[in-house]
Amino acid sequence: MKFAAFSGVFMEHSIQEAMLLTKRLGMDGIEIAVREHHLSSSISQPRINEIKALSESLNLEIPVLATYTGGFSTASDKECQQTFDEFQRLLDIANQLGSSMVRVSPGGPNAFKAQDYHYAKAAYWLNRCAEEANAHKVDIIMEIHNQSLIETVDSSLRLLDLIAYDNIGMIHDAGNMYITDTDYGRDSVLKLGKHLFHVHVKDELRVSEVGAPGTFTNVTHRGEEMFLQCRLGEGEADHKPLFEALLETGYAGWVTLECHAPFPAYERLAHDFQFVKKLMSPS
Repeated sequence: MKFAAFSGVFMEHSIQEAMLLTKRLGMDGIEIAVREHHLSSSISQPRINEIKALSESLNLEIPVLATYTGGFSTASDKECQQTFDEFQRLLDIANQLGSSMVRVSPGGPNAFKAQDYHYAKAAYWLNRCAEEANAHKVDIIMEIHNQSLIETVDSSLRLLDLIAYDNIGMIHDAGNMYITDTDYGRDSVLKLGKHLFHVHVKDELRVSEVGAPGTFTNVTHRGEEMFLQCRLGEGEADHKPLFEALLETGYAGWVTLECHAPFPAYERLAHDFQFVKKLMSPS
């Protein structure tokens, strides 16, 4: 396994500072959030060259461009075409930065609310994206995410069954799956099988009210619930069965740490990285 930091954790820093901090943490790479001021589809060529040069000088890989593009299931045809055009530009940027994966979202609503036509529309555009990505030798990854068509393993496989390309797979995210109240342990890894392309790691906790730093609300099958973003081991998303399954299955891909708990960015990622190392060490 190789470990990356999510640049979205470092949004208070420039992308250059985020890369330097990631290297200081001892990680292998950085997953760049395609969000200003770190990167966008309109980024200039000199900035692309600068990011690439810095990654090479630090020996820090950029395995993923974590875009916020997609949302095909509920967008208009015009919006979908505009999104697809942006996606094509991002593929070119990914090639230049040596990124092998680009994140795309199919859209919502929650899987338990979604209709067949939501999956059909998302699949149509994702097939187009996958065909284009295939020509660039890039994989598309979709994050198992609460309040989306793919908030469980089963709903993810439902969408993948409609896609004709094998260069599109899933990001396992135990924190998101805890929110959704679905299995995120060993069975989830085995069930995803070959469709598991990438892993995100963060912790969450159900709480009784919002207002404190790090709290937020989400709609789940229980209704509106409240959560607190936590450092690993301080919430309720038990990652031990996940890492045991990753080791058992010989997972050799990337794991991105993306803790958004209300602590300084470097401090919370350092905490989570040490926690993961302990999870992986022989007991």
